[in-house]
Amino acid sequence: MIKPLHSIYHMVTEMNFFHSFRDEVLKAVGSLTQKELLPQGLDVEKITTEPPRDPSHGDLATNAAMVLAKQAGKNPREIGELIAKELEKVAFLEEVSVAGPGFINLKLTDDFWYQQLFVILEKKEDYGSSRIGLGEKINLEYVSTNPTGPIHAGHGRVAVVADVLANLLEKVGYNVLREFYINDAGAQAEKLAKSTYLRYREALGEKIGPIPEGYYPGDYLKEVGQALAERDGSKWLSAPEKEWLEIVREFAVNSMMTIIRKDLALMGIYHEVFTSETELHRSGAIEVALATLKARGLIYEGVLEPPRGKIIEDWEPRLQLLFRSTEFGDDTDRALQKSDGSWTYFAGDIAYHYDKFRRGYSQMVNVWGADHVGTVKRITSAVKAITEEKGHLDVILCQIVNFTENGQPVKMSKRAGTFIEVKDVIEKVGKDAFRFMMISRKSDAHLDFDFKKVLEQTRDNPVFYIQYAHARCHSVMRIARDVFPDWEKTPPNSFDLLKDEDELKLLKLLAGWPRQVEIAALAREPHRLCYYLYEIAQQFHMLWNKGKENALLRFILPQNRELTRARLAMIQGLAHVIASALQIFGVTPVEEMRE
Repeated sequence: MIKPLHSIYHMVTEMNFFHSFRDEVLKAVGSLTQKELLPQGLDVEKITTEPPRDPSHGDLATNAAMVLAKQAGKNPREIGELIAKELEKVAFLEEVSVAGPGFINLKLTDDFWYQQLFVILEKKEDYGSSRIGLGEKINLEYVSTNPTGPIHAGHGRVAVVADVLANLLEKVGYNVLREFYINDAGAQAEKLAKSTYLRYREALGEKIGPIPEGYYPGDYLKEVGQALAERDGSKWLSAPEKEWLEIVREFAVNSMMTIIRKDLALMGIYHEVFTSETELHRSGAIEVALATLKARGLIYEGVLEPPRGKIIEDWEPRLQLLFRSTEFGDDTDRALQKSDGSWTYFAGDIAYHYDKFRRGYSQMVNVWGADHVGTVKRITSAVKAITEEKGHLDVILCQIVNFTENGQPVKMSKRAGTFIEVKDVIEKVGKDAFRFMMISRKSDAHLDFDFKKVLEQTRDNPVFYIQYAHARCHSVMRIARDVFPDWEKTPPNSFDLLKDEDELKLLKLLAGWPRQVEIAALAREPHRLCYYLYEIAQQFHMLWNKGKENALLRFILPQNRELTRARLAMIQGLAHVIASALQIFGVTPVEEMRE
């Protein structure tokens, strides 16, 4: 049976070819149903096509027989044999076999991988894009912090992980809004105002002595105090605190946000929306959100149990306004109002996420530091409640970063007073290395950032190793222009001269890029792409070394134009995939490096 041409075209041009072959499996099941070899109404939702655990078994494997066995009342091996027979008619399948309890393994023809290379060369850096997001809107909130100073280098991990995730989600078709929540209300903002006021007095010539415990000691506030003195003169020197506190708080927060925006720009990060906690309070959004919950019977007055496992000396039972958080998966109900009548931070959080939902974002993702782990259950329960479970919140936590040099902890920044500034790290290693290293491990795992290793030009430094692969690709293509000046103008009709097993392995790895992108996006785990990139870089460098050992395996063969052209196409494809990935990472794909 000859496969219809349009179906073959779809199998080749569908960038994630695993989807195409899953479609073929479903067609096979449908055909068996029509022939009454399988019953009607089978649930095929859980049928997958994935790489087999053992690559020697083939290129794809499907669990269709196991998924359908119980429903169909048949032995999975029997169903597997039936499906395998149907799949033998499918184009590009060289071998179909049934293994174990009923896994169906598929081996693809070499021609299929050659066709995938044509697709890569056509799509270039757009290879790997997809529409699985269907344009769905996602609100991605990150870096949200107390604006009390420059960005901590460790917080840079939160910023980069989230920013790369935003790029990744856009790559697969989501409509992402990048948002920063400014925590400019509460005790920390008040301490910032008081710390700034000290520097203001200092700028006007007063001796302020040691910075009080709990205040912000960084030298960066000297500039803010000086700027306030230049703007307002001595106007606030003898004024009571109640007159200057709000004025100085607003001035200090705005100054800090200017610094923070500059730090974000150094990392290549730009948010579309900045939402102020203070403005949220002033707008009455908290009252609106809590009134909504109250109307649904989810707010009541009650007395909380004392915190478990903790002894708090000043804790005493009291009647409080509480949210029925336990009804939505939390461990305990949560307080909404403090003893002085002001709203808790949690109440503001409810209002903020309700505001996101009302702006049209039913899908929300927050990327926070690991110190927020205790708030995850309460805020996810609140989102369920306030949106009547029409909204969904994912919270991604980033563990701390340990900065070292030659294995020794790096000293704190003198300017910041208590921490390493992100700008100091970027000045030392560069934006690209900083961004790559911040996503090189799973976000919930601790990250060791050793300055010496990050700057090393060895295979142990993934930043260098991957960038070097991209630069080597371009080096080969530049050299090829001297041997075959017009090679780029004469694309080959076929790539079937690429017969070496390691050349085919590289083609298979490159063809797997779209699947890697989709998996990383759906799992919200951009670090997966780092591992993939390292693997294809490793395969390329290995091919390079084989060519040094065997002249017939070199990329450029002056006496064999056609084979050279095929190998150059493979290298072009590799460069496109690396560049596609580095675009997601926000890293520049360099075309030249010193060895």
